[in-house]
Amino acid sequence: MTRGMAMPVPEISARGPVLVFGGPYGNLQATRAVLEEARALGLSPDHILCTGDVIAYCAEPAETVDLIRAAGIRVVAGNCEEQIAGDADDCGCGFGEGSACDALSAAWYPFAKARIDADAKRWMAELPRRIDLVFEIGGGRTLRLAAVHAAPSSINRFLFASSPEAEIAMTNADGVVAGHCGLPFTRMAGGRLWHNAGVVGMPANDGTPRVWFSLMTPEDGGLRIEHRALAYDHEAAASAMAAARLPAGYREALSSGLWPNMDILPKREREARGQPIAETGIVWTPVRDDGSPGLVMSANGREDRGLSVSP
Repeated sequence: MTRGMAMPVPEISARGPVLVFGGPYGNLQATRAVLEEARALGLSPDHILCTGDVIAYCAEPAETVDLIRAAGIRVVAGNCEEQIAGDADDCGCGFGEGSACDALSAAWYPFAKARIDADAKRWMAELPRRIDLVFEIGGGRTLRLAAVHAAPSSINRFLFASSPEAEIAMTNADGVVAGHCGLPFTRMAGGRLWHNAGVVGMPANDGTPRVWFSLMTPEDGGLRIEHRALAYDHEAAASAMAAARLPAGYREALSSGLWPNMDILPKREREARGQPIAETGIVWTPVRDDGSPGLVMSANGREDRGLSVSP
């Protein structure tokens, strides 16, 4: 596929659950764990979606790419895939010039790039920037979500639960599933859904080594969204990073659950650092009693058109 060329948007049509996760980041142990979880749930590969950045901070980029490809799951192109496929000199993550994240990427990006062979680069170059999730919710109705890496307008824009958001309408979909920012959350924006499953390659800056994925299950008239935490062998992942002499900050984060810096985080997310987050179940249903095409979301028995849920 040639970038910029108009191509049909691939779809995942689902009557049952779809497992979504982001950012494997070259963390082979965490990637194995989330794929094992998917198998335990009885999910077929075409009902498993990764929102990109298969490689980044951790020590086994080639092995993680091989595992993802062998699993046959659906993958949205991340900025790291596009940069490596294009033989770029930097990760294209959107880090501010001179920031701590920018400096750290000068170590991990060349390491990862050097380990990706030509065949893997071709696979990366062919990944789509968008995959649509089409959930059948009964009565002949569907909900369509546009899965992208970061934002419809940009493959490396950081958007969080607290970010102002006016991009969903760009997709002509009922909502967006995204990754990139590293934190799990679900929110409403302009009557539509914005969902981020979080990532499996790094903890969620909450002071625990757990990583995050989500399970999205169509129900009669709506969609159930579960933010789920995942434990894995983070000590083995950290040992591999130490052997590879990768930045200590990211290596230590695998155990501490705390990011080495917070350059990209807005104020609200900075203040939540080190606070353990809990698994959350949400039900998202169409609203029709007032004749509007809007959507409402409920969590823990509460309904709110502007609800924002960080698990």
